[in-house]
Amino acid sequence: MRSTTLETETHSPAVRPGTAVVTGASSGIGDEYAARLAAMGHDLVLVARRTHRLTRLAERLQGEYGVRAETVTADLAEADDLAKVAERVAGPDVTLLVNNAGINGYGPFTEVDPQLQARVAAVNVTAPTVLARAALPGMIERGHGALINVASLLAFSGGMPTRPGMGRAVYASTKSYLVTFSRILAGELGADSPVRVQVVCPGYTATEFHLTQGDRPVDGDTPIAEGDGMSAPDVVTASLAALRTGEIVCIPGLTDPAALEQLGTAEAEIRTAMGGQLASRYQDA
Repeated sequence: MRSTTLETETHSPAVRPGTAVVTGASSGIGDEYAARLAAMGHDLVLVARRTHRLTRLAERLQGEYGVRAETVTADLAEADDLAKVAERVAGPDVTLLVNNAGINGYGPFTEVDPQLQARVAAVNVTAPTVLARAALPGMIERGHGALINVASLLAFSGGMPTRPGMGRAVYASTKSYLVTFSRILAGELGADSPVRVQVVCPGYTATEFHLTQGDRPVDGDTPIAEGDGMSAPDVVTASLAALRTGEIVCIPGLTDPAALEQLGTAEAEIRTAMGGQLASRYQDA
């Protein structure tokens, strides 16, 4: 079975140019994926909430690269909009799905509006799951394709010391879901699958994402000071390089991938507890 950490695959061909669907395409990492994929010859379906930005991006990429760029204005927290995007994702021309859309809902868990927390779960968990389910059967049948889920290093923050103001309980948990979902899905598809699955986990990134809780679009093009986190181009460079070499978990800023292998080893040890024997420390409790 294919490793769910960082095993390099050689069995799967590079993703063929076709149509790439990018959610959250109107800024930041999504915008960069769109530009890079257009340069590689992919036609595009650009999905986001901000119509004017989508239109501007589509016109620019069509002009620069001669590709076709559709725009779909959609709020992925809304069932009707999600269904509309899922229908397009299932199209026979789609060879790549980039589940990049996300909202953060930062704030102390007991103080954040429950409706905002529900939106975070809808956009960060439900939407990528639904869209992956729509895309993968056709990719498998056609014999090629790829899925990229954009998570976060906060997916691995469960062991971080608790500190006041961290405010990321729901967001980090949704990103942990994407990591587990992607790893298990890659294993389920198997080493001989013609479809690749990747989850990319950037650290703090210099984008607009951190300027809003996600309950409303960011107004205008507010820059973040240079040096505040990794650039979106670097994140996408790492992701596409990892896709070519077959890394399932891509952490753009991680110098030594042995840490992920150690995590996999620790998880395997924990799974030995699936047997029926009660641990000795609980037997006399």
